[in-house]
Amino acid sequence: MRPCAAAVFIAGLALASLPLASRAEPVPAALVADPVQDRVHPSGLEAFALPTHGTKINAVLYTAAGAGAHPTVLLLHGLPGNEQNLDLARALQREGWNVLTLHYRGSWGSRGDYTFTHCIEDAQAAVAWLRDPNTPLASHIDPAKIVVMGHSLGGFLAGYTAGHDPALMGTVLISAADLGTTIGAAPRAMAAKVVESNILNETGMRTLGNATGESLGNEAVDNAKAWALAQFAPTLALHPLLVITSDDGLGPADEALAKAVEAQSGAEVTRAHFTTDHSYNDQRIALEAAILRWLENLPGAPAGG
Repeated sequence: MRPCAAAVFIAGLALASLPLASRAEPVPAALVADPVQDRVHPSGLEAFALPTHGTKINAVLYTAAGAGAHPTVLLLHGLPGNEQNLDLARALQREGWNVLTLHYRGSWGSRGDYTFTHCIEDAQAAVAWLRDPNTPLASHIDPAKIVVMGHSLGGFLAGYTAGHDPALMGTVLISAADLGTTIGAAPRAMAAKVVESNILNETGMRTLGNATGESLGNEAVDNAKAWALAQFAPTLALHPLLVITSDDGLGPADEALAKAVEAQSGAEVTRAHFTTDHSYNDQRIALEAAILRWLENLPGAPAGG
């Protein structure tokens, strides 16, 4: 999702957050070097059709090297999905994580109709798939060690999923576009305009099937109250949370969510702010390093690639 005009309309410029780590810290090895090859149990890439609500969607599982089951990151892209953060996926794979990526129903060739509701359902279906002991790839996956991570709309989906699932290992929100407090809180005409500025139907792009700025904007407005992430703070507080922001206008809403989670007993919230754009175009290594450093402190995280 591009910088969200609705977020700027509601909240103004992003707030600076506490830095996650000093720039003096060394860059994690997984960002600059391949791990020693495991020729018996090599890393891999498995493309498959992931089942969700009576249909199947396009998905890829990047499998980590090494014998046995590995912890897994579900990596959720934004609207419409031009930025998939696959550089981050590969770094996580080198670090010893499986990474599951997917295209929601109706997007980028996946079957079905694209709606925000379907995106929510597809993210939850992906977690269910990772926990299913009967899938062909189950031997690679530790069902008790799943982190949900998302960028922009994917950050909303990660927050919503984690807000309904206390058994997750952790949650990472990267410039999360909280549909309830950004697009959903805007006037309908503006909500439609913001969505169109991302999906670019009027320029001839058709990444989301028959979905339009108007249909998606109306859906967000109609569900604004139900989708505001702060109401799920009690469940979000049951696992560690990393909130990453940039200078894209989404910072205030994400900061408000971080504070709502922090107010819960036992919450573990970490913030990182980057002075860059919504796609972190000139801070990709720094973004990935911050995420890798946070993940390595989770109980049960892999030792590294």
